[in-house]
Amino acid sequence: MKPVWRVADVRAAEAGLMATLPPGTLMQRAAAGLARRCGLLLAERGGVYGARVLLLVGSGDNGGDALYAGARLAGRGAAVSALLLSPGRAHAEGLAAFRAAGGRLVDRPPATVDLLLDGIVGIGGRGGLRETAEQLAASPVEHRGRDGDRATVVAVDVPSGVAVDTGHVPLSASGRPSAVRADVTVAFGALKPALVVGPAAALAGQVELVDIGLGPWLRGSPALRVVEWSDVEQWWPELGPASEKYSRGVVGVATGSATYPGAAVLSVGGALAGPTGMVRYAGGARAEVVHQHPSVIATGRVADAGRVQAWVCGSGLGTGEDAAAELRAVLAAPVPVVLDADALTLMVDGKMAERLRDRDAPIVVTPHDREFARLCGEEPGADRVGAALRLAAWMNAVVLLKGDRTIVGTPDGRAYVNPTGTAALATGGTGDVLAGLLGSLLAGGVPADRAAAAAAYLHGLAGREAARGGPVTAPDVAAALRPVVGRLGATTG
Repeated sequence: MKPVWRVADVRAAEAGLMATLPPGTLMQRAAAGLARRCGLLLAERGGVYGARVLLLVGSGDNGGDALYAGARLAGRGAAVSALLLSPGRAHAEGLAAFRAAGGRLVDRPPATVDLLLDGIVGIGGRGGLRETAEQLAASPVEHRGRDGDRATVVAVDVPSGVAVDTGHVPLSASGRPSAVRADVTVAFGALKPALVVGPAAALAGQVELVDIGLGPWLRGSPALRVVEWSDVEQWWPELGPASEKYSRGVVGVATGSATYPGAAVLSVGGALAGPTGMVRYAGGARAEVVHQHPSVIATGRVADAGRVQAWVCGSGLGTGEDAAAELRAVLAAPVPVVLDADALTLMVDGKMAERLRDRDAPIVVTPHDREFARLCGEEPGADRVGAALRLAAWMNAVVLLKGDRTIVGTPDGRAYVNPTGTAALATGGTGDVLAGLLGSLLAGGVPADRAAAAAAYLHGLAGREAARGGPVTAPDVAAALRPVVGRLGATTG
């Protein structure tokens, strides 16, 4: 997993490292990595020599990084201009190096821009861009480069204007994001939350991390971690010569109803794609489930289902007294539980919620934003990681907060972010598939936090695969999940 660090932790690490280095070394390392990436981008557009580069330079070290990188590009033959947003407060040494390399200062963007370097504000920025900076950040993108395409926008460390620790993006008076939209962000030393969560992540574009020697100086716990394919491979249960259907785990699925049989079919489909050896279904859609999935053992009630190693409950279950009784039966079982959709609505009842805090076995809840609001009385807000962690602590459960960048929060304060999300999954029934897969991972013995993180990761990949064929439906995602899981080398149920 890739660690992601808060501003205060990055600042402390920078201070510790700089105390061991000659003055300016850290900035030169950052500028070298930034100039290298800009050079590669310009090479794709006809080469560095003769390229038109514009620097938007603020008053802090972020502007200094841009000026030093601009000096390096000018030394390679690029025509580099710098527009200083605070001329009297620009980084003095960086400005001197820029001028010495042949860079020139301008008071308005030139007509031709191949590459725009955003050095307005860095990790110390607060409250979005000022009006002038916002206009300047937007205007060059409307200009064209030598090849006729729009300018490539590169952000220095983070896109200017974003809330670095939360990924929140303030809106301007016109309702537009008050931040730079980058094609590439070159981050220095550590990933920051705004590069991986919230609406800011979409503004960062492709993120490249430049090693400046900060790693040994980053202390304490990261703000969150980004899940990678190698993590999912490591967590996935292994099969051996002695494996059989019961030793692989049995997952119970209490979803769907006579009114909503599709939810049952989809959640069972997600469970069958997971690592367990058997699925037991309990609910009012057993005829439809067995017709679609003949390997499933189906009964009408949770009490009749038999022994399982985990339960999935909620999707299409309904919110009446019969549904509440089934949920109570699921929560009474001393096994891990996934609560989704209607089960979360039933959890708004305070007495039902108390059952969660009294359980010893792990619980995973999977709200989207509206369900989160029903549980908490308010939307997740600007800090989605903080919101997920607060709900996790209150419910004593792992929280999988769905979204473009799904967050997994644990009661003890750890958080993961899923990088594979796609808007293609924003369609009815895909969450049912996710819940089934998650339950299968729990039944297979994967710890709750890792099961949630792995399920979100694989579900996102399946959504991306399904989207290649056009508009996505939930059955498409369920079908795509099997080959995605197959890459792990596992035999699915």
